[in-house]
Amino acid sequence: MAELTLTRICKSFGALDVIKGIDLEVRSGEFVVFVGPSGCGKSTLLRIIAGLEESTSGKLTIGGKDVTDAEPSKRGIAMVFQSYALYPHMTVAENIGFGLSLARRPKSEIEAKVRAAAETLQLIHLLDRKPKALSGGQRQRVAIGRAIVRDPKVFLFDEPLSNLDASLRAQMRLEIAELHTRLKTTMIYVTHDQVEAMTMADKIVVLNGGRVEQVGSPMELYRKPATPFVAGFIGSPKMNLYTGEVAQRFGCQTYGIRPEHIRLSQAKGAWQGRSDISSASAPMPSSIWMFRKSAKWWCGPKERPLLQRVPPFGRVRWKAQRTDSAFSRLVEPESEKTCLKKLA
Repeated sequence: MAELTLTRICKSFGALDVIKGIDLEVRSGEFVVFVGPSGCGKSTLLRIIAGLEESTSGKLTIGGKDVTDAEPSKRGIAMVFQSYALYPHMTVAENIGFGLSLARRPKSEIEAKVRAAAETLQLIHLLDRKPKALSGGQRQRVAIGRAIVRDPKVFLFDEPLSNLDASLRAQMRLEIAELHTRLKTTMIYVTHDQVEAMTMADKIVVLNGGRVEQVGSPMELYRKPATPFVAGFIGSPKMNLYTGEVAQRFGCQTYGIRPEHIRLSQAKGAWQGRSDISSASAPMPSSIWMFRKSAKWWCGPKERPLLQRVPPFGRVRWKAQRTDSAFSRLVEPESEKTCLKKLA
């Protein structure tokens, strides 16, 4: 295990600034997830940590040692890529131990480490198979095993689950989280999927335009977003954000409320509006969200749309709300609102 520190890291490609002065501390044994939209710089930052890209300026330390200019092999890291990059003519055992073979480690040591990694990843019964005989999830576990045998100080994962289908992604998320619990090694994981970030991370780093928007635990980012970007990026569907008259009413420049924190009331509420549910159908399970085209709640003089979550197998009286003359009231719990006072 090792702590990792980035100090004013910058990266430019010609006149294009991709990473813009990032400062970050990763504690020993922590599982940190870099998340953000495409092009925000998260994979570039990971490659700088790995030594696959040179930073334009700044300092990188791993375990208290300055490795800014060190070769990748001297940094004590292991990286798992989006593509499995397995050798098709080699068995699972040979793929896992390939790096150790290149390092000319003793055969007995290679066999012991390969077996230990295979036991950890439940690959013992597959050691004699070749990649073509493996499923996508099994191939990704082999790639992770190839990293484990190196006994790295830091694991780096670059969107390793993006090539898997939904069910395999869910399974592999659990397996990687369990692996971190067993190994207790520092891990940095890059993804654009906020579900992966929220379910796996000890700490999330939200990146946008080459800068860090916010660093914190999953629930801290969800409950106390520091910027409108974080408020809108974390959560699905995204938080309702309002400026102008609606925000001024609550004494802030940007007012935010999540769809799941809105409920209907026949007696009182902060906002009053009409419903538009012309394409909605009756009772929906709690995991289904009603979006703009199927259910709208309008508030304010300019009829700003407001997303709301349909209750579990909801008892919403659809017929009573189908005409323009039928009004419902919306009330937001005071404890669940977000006022971003310092931001436009």
